[in-house]
Amino acid sequence: MSEDWDVVVAGAGIVGAACANECVSRGLRTAIVEAGEIGGGATAAGMGHIVVMDDSPAQLALTSYSQGLWRELASRLPASVEYESCGTLWVASDDEEMKEVHRKRALYATVGIASEVLDSRALSEAEPHLSPALAGALLVPSDGVLYPPCAAEFLVREAVRLGAKLYSQFKVISAGNGLVRLNDGTELRAPRIINALGSEASTLVPDLPIRKRKGHLVITDRYPGFVHHQLVELGYLKSAHSIATDSVAFNVQPRKTGQVLLGSSRQFGAEDSTVDYSMVAAMIDRARAFMPEIGTLSAIRIWTGFRAATPDKLPQIGPWQEDPTLFLAAGHEGLGITTSLGTAKVLVDYLMDGETGIPIDPYLPARFVRSEAHA
Repeated sequence: MSEDWDVVVAGAGIVGAACANECVSRGLRTAIVEAGEIGGGATAAGMGHIVVMDDSPAQLALTSYSQGLWRELASRLPASVEYESCGTLWVASDDEEMKEVHRKRALYATVGIASEVLDSRALSEAEPHLSPALAGALLVPSDGVLYPPCAAEFLVREAVRLGAKLYSQFKVISAGNGLVRLNDGTELRAPRIINALGSEASTLVPDLPIRKRKGHLVITDRYPGFVHHQLVELGYLKSAHSIATDSVAFNVQPRKTGQVLLGSSRQFGAEDSTVDYSMVAAMIDRARAFMPEIGTLSAIRIWTGFRAATPDKLPQIGPWQEDPTLFLAAGHEGLGITTSLGTAKVLVDYLMDGETGIPIDPYLPARFVRSEAHA
């Protein structure tokens, strides 16, 4: 069987779901192919933190742009998505890290992101279970949290409602030159194919510079009010975003259910999805250094997932240089939930007329080809 489409999206994680929804919203006849559960894989394994990050100007641009899109969409999200504007507290351990608090506040102000510096006393009032020895924090009220699998399901449902076709439980065997082949022999023809397969994107594009990065999460029983904001240590920017070494960082999220979600860990070269209890123990020890009482909470589930990491910690968004019909929306590492809407908007803007809401150049896959040529 052969069918013709304007665009075929491979993958219905949150990035693929967002791309499909944006495509069909812009009048493109859209097919979505997903081998597993919608919002499965890395989407189901993620924390769901909608956060502005500033490792680089390009990261700041995409995360702030995307966060704005989530805030615009928030009123339409069903209750199952559990969207909540709880804000992020970037926690400083000492006076040296308080300098980073002030730097971030000044930088965020340049792009219109409101934030507030909290001293030690104000931090204790905002989060009584944090250690009183902490120096302070930066509060970013516009950050939020949501439940990623249900967010992906919502975006796919909306796409289907608007006319997209979902090929559920079908695997893409090959994609390129305007043709997508599925495992049952179906052929989908389209002048635009979007590879949104996350850490599996390289199965369709050999030599794609994306590596798997394993992570662990722990969720507790219900403890309403134990945590009020997303809590992240400022050291997260150094430890958890290292591109070469295993690491853990204090990263705790309140859920609307009253549960507490605890992260985070990152491991390269770990292909086994089983829980590494030494990493979990390191995560908990790190969390107790910031929030001593968290060690008294009862955990009810521990799981792992694989982020799709690139060498420069930026996603690949745009055309694959070796095939004019193939486009990438992959490599978001730990920011796929946040940047899914921005990725979709930028990519579909590019597909339609080339005029993008923010410059696409920093995310183009061709940057790695240029880098190799320069080297």
